[in-house]
Amino acid sequence: MLALYIGIAILVALIDQVIKCFVVAYLKPVSTVTAIPYILNLSYVENKGVAFGMFSNMRIVFIIVTSIVIVLFAYLLTKNYKKSKLFSVSAALIIGGGLGNLIDRIFVGYVVDYLALTFFPPVCNFADYAITAGTVLLIIYLIFYADKDKRKLKNE
Repeated sequence: MLALYIGIAILVALIDQVIKCFVVAYLKPVSTVTAIPYILNLSYVENKGVAFGMFSNMRIVFIIVTSIVIVLFAYLLTKNYKKSKLFSVSAALIIGGGLGNLIDRIFVGYVVDYLALTFFPPVCNFADYAITAGTVLLIIYLIFYADKDKRKLKNE
């Protein structure tokens, strides 16, 4: 079962990188394209910071922090994958999204963003949304299921 979650993480990172290749090849030259009027634009952005472009030009710090987070979640995943599918999926999404953005930071020096929702100002990418979905699932797990899993383990 651990292989499934590792596969999810790798698939998320792979999908992210494939999309970014297309974005660089086809969107970068035109900058912005309206995908769904009044809802979604595709806009090429080179993000040298983190969320909302904050803390620009701290590439090495972001590489180190992202690497630590990925290693931490990989460790937690290997220790806890049998206990909770919800936790495992959330960890896999966070790891995969983190890997996708880490690859950008290491090899091109910035993260390629391209998804611009009209009602949400920052431009994001697939990896960002995987991290966000993983974090939301992790919060749901921690609020509603973590205590139940601990009690179940104590009873066993």
